[in-house]
Amino acid sequence: MLKVRKSQERGYAKHDWLETRYSFSFADYHDQQQMGFRNLRVINQDIVQPGQGFPTHSHQDMEILTLVLRGAVAHQDSMGNSALIKSGEIQRMSAGTGVRHSEFNPSDTELLELLQIWILPETKGIKPGYQQTLYNHPTNALELLVAPHGDNKAISIHQDIKLWLGNVTAPQTLLYKLNTERYAWIQIISGELAIRDILLQAGDGIAVSQEENLLLITPATSEFLLFDLN
Repeated sequence: MLKVRKSQERGYAKHDWLETRYSFSFADYHDQQQMGFRNLRVINQDIVQPGQGFPTHSHQDMEILTLVLRGAVAHQDSMGNSALIKSGEIQRMSAGTGVRHSEFNPSDTELLELLQIWILPETKGIKPGYQQTLYNHPTNALELLVAPHGDNKAISIHQDIKLWLGNVTAPQTLLYKLNTERYAWIQIISGELAIRDILLQAGDGIAVSQEENLLLITPATSEFLLFDLN
């Protein structure tokens, strides 16, 4: 079963310093039919103006992933981490019992674009944690970015979820074998991706259930995320 979430159907907000598109309900955008998918709770596409950002705020009992698409994020948190997350890097912050952090665009001239992803943890009240890594970005393949316990050098996460990045630069067909008892969410970052007779474009998402062999067909270039969910 396939259910499409078109880019233009997402929530939208624009402030002086921030432009955001919400795949699921978040902040002032509320849609009772879009409260997440399985344990995937948030996919926000944020564009942050130079020198601006999110001041110190708190989180609890959430696995938070930040994937930088362009620019960089200056991160500081109550665990003592102070880091610069650049394009091509991914960060995981486990909020657990509670953590405070800030995220800013350190550039005076360049925009920051990122995907912020929230995943419900399998256990509440864990010790907060932090991890950051550069991914390889292999061409015409799927790369494992996030996995339980950090399988295959991926970022570790406290949930039974795997997150894959697809990066395709030429017409290609990729096969992903999904356990029929599991689910998938695919989010298009750029380019196009076809599944059966459904053509997905940048910003589109699709919920997948009761499927086994996913044929991912790219007409040309494409970058996308594939969440394998329990």
